[in-house]
Amino acid sequence: MARFDLSDAEWLVIEPLLSKRARCPTRRDDRVILNGILYILRTSAPWRDLPARYSPHTTVYNRYVRWGERGVWKDIFDTLAEECEDAPIFIDDSIVKAHHAAARSKKGNLAKNIGRSRGGRTSKVHVAVDQKGRPIRLAISGGHVHDSKLMPDFLDWEVPPLAIVANKAYSSHKIRKAIADEGALAVIPTKSNTKKPPPHNKNLYVRRNIVERFFCKMKDNSRLATRLEKKGANFLNMLFMLSTKCWIN
Repeated sequence: MARFDLSDAEWLVIEPLLSKRARCPTRRDDRVILNGILYILRTSAPWRDLPARYSPHTTVYNRYVRWGERGVWKDIFDTLAEECEDAPIFIDDSIVKAHHAAARSKKGNLAKNIGRSRGGRTSKVHVAVDQKGRPIRLAISGGHVHDSKLMPDFLDWEVPPLAIVANKAYSSHKIRKAIADEGALAVIPTKSNTKKPPPHNKNLYVRRNIVERFFCKMKDNSRLATRLEKKGANFLNMLFMLSTKCWIN
């Protein structure tokens, strides 16, 4: 087993969640293909440089893209994330530099979910994690988009969390009301110029480093430390792959 390959225990979790479509006799082994995708995620090697032990690079790439279009990677992640208990969740985002090859569309415009910010051409990864640091929701945007703009992606829970912990960027009255309507407690500090700041649980807020540790783990994977995917959907699917690994480790 190579360094980044799935262990037998991890494969036992993943295998039942894979596509149930009829499999032809010549179809490449799913575990080998998945290991090839994880190799790309970790090393950021060009697809054409994928080691031969993972099958032809075109086979691995096509499986990755086609299953992504069918929502297989997201479904796997969503199924695992359903194990999240009714507990505090921690929300934050992180900037990712876009590689020059991924930043431009064929017409010369910035690709989707890539914007210009102080850091240049960037994307922003938004995530909600549980109290163990496991991601439960993900979203991406251009690097210039304000953090609070994607807050609706982290509301409307089937089972509301006990609390939603976030930084000052989410401290607007509108967001606080939306969290309260959700039936959760908003643990968000206010900006320094707020006249009547509402109280927040400081003991819970100091645990927000949990989400920061997720971003450290994310950027240990070269494919996510720099955005190499031109299509936002492909970049998001790489995030689903990483998040799946977080749940099965």
